[in-house]
Amino acid sequence: MKINQVEELVGITKKNIRFYEEQGLINPERNRDNGYREYSLKDVDLLNKIKLLRSLDVPIDEIRKLEAGDISMVDCLDRHISHFTHRQKELDIMKEMCREIMAENVQFDDLQADSYLENMRNLERGGVRFMDVNKTDIKKTKRGPIIAAGVSIIFFILMIVFMCWTKSADEETPIGLVVVMVLLFVSMIVGVLLALRQRLKEIDGGEINEARKY
Repeated sequence: MKINQVEELVGITKKNIRFYEEQGLINPERNRDNGYREYSLKDVDLLNKIKLLRSLDVPIDEIRKLEAGDISMVDCLDRHISHFTHRQKELDIMKEMCREIMAENVQFDDLQADSYLENMRNLERGGVRFMDVNKTDIKKTKRGPIIAAGVSIIFFILMIVFMCWTKSADEETPIGLVVVMVLLFVSMIVGVLLALRQRLKEIDGGEINEARKY
């Protein structure tokens, strides 16, 4: 069967199916005549198993080990239950801290955060994980430069296509001018990519953490 049929049967996207193929979790046969993938009912059953385990937050690496027989289902899920139990304890701690703040009956302006943050630091030393605001803020900060760079690169590519089309539509257009303009836009694309790379390095290097000091 085709991937569209598998998508409907399993209820996961074609993109996910391709991803699982790339990860080696599923290997459909190839049609000898056209080279297209031919999925079997066995592949559908395997994808349903993967969907179930991923819905339970079992990592790809562990699913791969299960398929290879390197670990048993019992060992995998028992370890996963331990993870959930630990995570639930962390969530209970965060809920209790929320209740404590509510019990103080304070508004935002009157909130004394220092004592709560100190308590969090002590809990983190004991293995409790709270929300990593640094990683969250870094992701948001990266989004702007990436989008801006993407838009600029698309514009430059369109200009290159336009210059090439102009030359093909009007043979009298000087080839030297076209080459110069194409090279100019290519250099701009390279410049944007280099600037984006530098910007992302600055963000990863702790720019946000430094800014929070002021």
